Amino acid sequence: MSTNRVAITGMAINTPLGDTLETFLAGLLAGTSGITQWRAFDSSGIYSKIGGDLTGYDVAAKVADLADRLDPSAHKRLRKLIVRAPWSTQLSVLVAADAWCDAGLVDAGLDPAKVGVVVAGHNINSHYHDQNREVFREEPDYVDGMYALRSLDTDHAGSVSDVLAAKGPIFTVGGACASGNIALRCAVDEVRHHGAEAVLVVGAVLDVAPVDVHAMALMGAISFTSFNDCPELASRPYDARREGFVPSHGAAVLVVENLESALARGATVRAEVLGVAANADGNHLPEPSQDGQVAAMRRALECAGIAPEDVDYVNAHATSTPRGDLSELRAIKEVFGPHASNLVINAPKSMLGHTCWSAPTVESVAAILQMNAGRLHPSINIDELDAEVDLDVCRHGAEKQIRHVMKNSFGFGGINCVSIFRGWDGDHDI
Repeated sequence: MSTNRVAITGMAINTPLGDTLETFLAGLLAGTSGITQWRAFDSSGIYSKIGGDLTGYDVAAKVADLADRLDPSAHKRLRKLIVRAPWSTQLSVLVAADAWCDAGLVDAGLDPAKVGVVVAGHNINSHYHDQNREVFREEPDYVDGMYALRSLDTDHAGSVSDVLAAKGPIFTVGGACASGNIALRCAVDEVRHHGAEAVLVVGAVLDVAPVDVHAMALMGAISFTSFNDCPELASRPYDARREGFVPSHGAAVLVVENLESALARGATVRAEVLGVAANADGNHLPEPSQDGQVAAMRRALECAGIAPEDVDYVNAHATSTPRGDLSELRAIKEVFGPHASNLVINAPKSMLGHTCWSAPTVESVAAILQMNAGRLHPSINIDELDAEVDLDVCRHGAEKQIRHVMKNSFGFGGINCVSIFRGWDGDHDI
């Protein structure tokens, strides 16, 4: 190829706000909260009772919906695999198939050996593990007979590969809450440096177990003190009463392709990936580092080949923690200088909660949809703005023409990863 530019040609989503791009965007723009009481497990014995819960999602209906869009052989493999797969793996396969169709790859004739899959996350099927361990304690022979396979994170990658007949590189990458951006970085590398024609970045649902939620409460990371009885108010980035993030279910997929080959096959380009940068704080504790965040943002701008003044919109990490929200805003002001006052910054977690490993992927879909619509969703639940917040955090939504968006993600373990997307208008030279 004469270019190493990279495009997003397909996207798909599954969150409590919707499992189509249209319903998801509509929910965001309306400022709708997806946070409820947990239904996935009994929360009576743990401190936090709330989350973004996809329990009860109609898997069979989605399988039926895909029948008219996938080729028959892929749909047959999908139906066979979905029957016994763990719940989170089911959702990974469904959202990947949805993105495959959205990218127009069903009849594109790509070489299967040049189609890859990168799954973002680790310890993904936690609740499935927990349930099988409970069974094991009662009667070891009654655990899932395929537990040795299905308990592995790689089952997500292998299952997507199976259904879509992807025979290029498939693997998982874990970077805590930066996993989705790190997976995107890996996918971009596969396209730019390893000959991949298309790579699916799969942000899988972290199927949290009650022990995970309670442990996060004991650490003081999540909301549990004030909002168990009014869950829709619990996730409140930038508000003076924020008390921690709200763990949530959510999945998304980005289809990454070489821009030149995507245009040659007539694909719809949703955005161009200009750069993805990652670094570490050198501190394993969950302590946000302004220095690490600044360095990651600056490196992302350098990789993208743009100036700070070129960025119009920051899709913030903004988890609703007292320290984290302010650390990120301080880093933004340090990186962007006077231009920071021109930025619009919004917090998708105010509505979605924190989808953890998949958050950068879920929120990149949100950012690209907003960029293409020229409309930004509100950051909700800001009743009393934190006294230190002096940037535009989009309390009421906005209409804005967006050329470049920065997506921040910062994970436990001192892991920082930042991506930059450019809107596609068809006028860029190839």
